[in-house]
Amino acid sequence: MKTHSGRNVTATLSNDAAATKADGAAMALDPRQLARDLAKFRTPNAVRSWLEFAITFVPFVAIFAALLSAVSAGHYLALLATPLAGLFLLRLFIIQHDCGHGAFFEGRKANDWLGRAIGVLTLTPYDCWRRSHALHHASTGNLDARGFGDVDTLTVREFREKSWLGRFGYRLYRHPIVLLGFGPAYLFMLRHRLPIGLMKAGSIYWISAMATNAVIAVIMIGLILQFGLLATVLVFVPVLLTAASVGVWLFYIQHQFEDAHWDHAKDWTFHDAALLGSSYLELPGALRWFTANIGIHHVHHLASRIPFYRLPHVLKVHPELTEVNRFTTRQTIKPLLLTLWDENRRKLVSFREAARLPA
Repeated sequence: MKTHSGRNVTATLSNDAAATKADGAAMALDPRQLARDLAKFRTPNAVRSWLEFAITFVPFVAIFAALLSAVSAGHYLALLATPLAGLFLLRLFIIQHDCGHGAFFEGRKANDWLGRAIGVLTLTPYDCWRRSHALHHASTGNLDARGFGDVDTLTVREFREKSWLGRFGYRLYRHPIVLLGFGPAYLFMLRHRLPIGLMKAGSIYWISAMATNAVIAVIMIGLILQFGLLATVLVFVPVLLTAASVGVWLFYIQHQFEDAHWDHAKDWTFHDAALLGSSYLELPGALRWFTANIGIHHVHHLASRIPFYRLPHVLKVHPELTEVNRFTTRQTIKPLLLTLWDENRRKLVSFREAARLPA
């Protein structure tokens, strides 16, 4: 099945009837025209934005403070509330994400300063992240522009050409335990402490990283003095890693699935890659709220200036979008085993599948 531009599209659905419906919906889509149609959804509502921030920030601080108080008093069962605090922190990160796109408020200064403030809580230097994420949006699905804000992905040919050590390193990197466990810990606790990838891009990125680090240090010292080192570590680290791991899981499934969309630069177009190379993750209501509708990712990539709270309305106006690259929560397990891009079949395949392909 082809799009208007001749590129492959497959909607991931659970049965043949649904797949046929999805194919028809995707065939009818013109990504460029759709991007123009979505422009009317871009205007944020300042009152709604502040409300969304308040109902995320206040509960997070309250739960986090209650956890610190309880654990410092020896009530370790309170740590069972860690996932809840982590989900609120994740939602704060997605608000920071909207700020980075200039989507949360109309004015750039309001977006930037709220984003920088949230970045202290998420351990993510805002200006550094905004730059790398903009590069991610500008190059998603471009085989000749990989490496900015994405999950490293090799083609089958590239993997075969690597030394045994290179292949081992890539296998280790793509293992689910590393991707969803060690990887998020390294990314948020260590890598974000320096403007990696932007070392020579300008002083603003060094200022962003160092200023964020300094404020984090002040807050951490204050928490340790008030609640003790053990309580602070037992609360802070698990809450952060919960948010980070769920966030990386979301990010992974948004672009890493069997019928994703990759092209070399000569064939690559932004609009096709944005819509067809991003998924629609249909989550249960509560999880959809905590993840601030980021599962509607194909729409987000096509029109990143749309505030997250307006994305569900886009699906109501354009119901055909609910059938493009659609995944349910259960369907997110298999993509974690897909590791290499098969350029001949235009599919993401597992190491085992790649081993059976002809040389």
